[in-house]
Amino acid sequence: MKKILVCLMMCFSISILFNSCTKDEVSFDESLLIGKWVSGTIFYKYVSDYTGKTWDTSDDVTEEEAQSFTWSLVKEELTHIHILEVGGSVPKVYKVTELTASSLKYQDDFGTTFAFTKVIVQ
Repeated sequence: MKKILVCLMMCFSISILFNSCTKDEVSFDESLLIGKWVSGTIFYKYVSDYTGKTWDTSDDVTEEEAQSFTWSLVKEELTHIHILEVGGSVPKVYKVTELTASSLKYQDDFGTTFAFTKVIVQ
């Protein structure tokens, strides 16, 4: 009987150990991303058809001259695929830490944090 209780306690302990190591996944509502966002002189515009544009007014670039990209938001992973004018594309992946109707924050794999404020709600 003592062996059975010890085995049960071990199984219970192991199950608690593995259960406590699970990571809660965060999901964000991608409809909140739609619109124009600004951080200093950098702008991002997300369109509901999963396309977008980015430009930097300090480089004297306007929205009409902006670089195009496609985007996706899966749970907390925001992916931009920047479309180059000379052909090809450059993927960039970020982890979203905050997405509200007026605030967007994410970070890259190097720990650089980006914070944006919504300019136009579409």
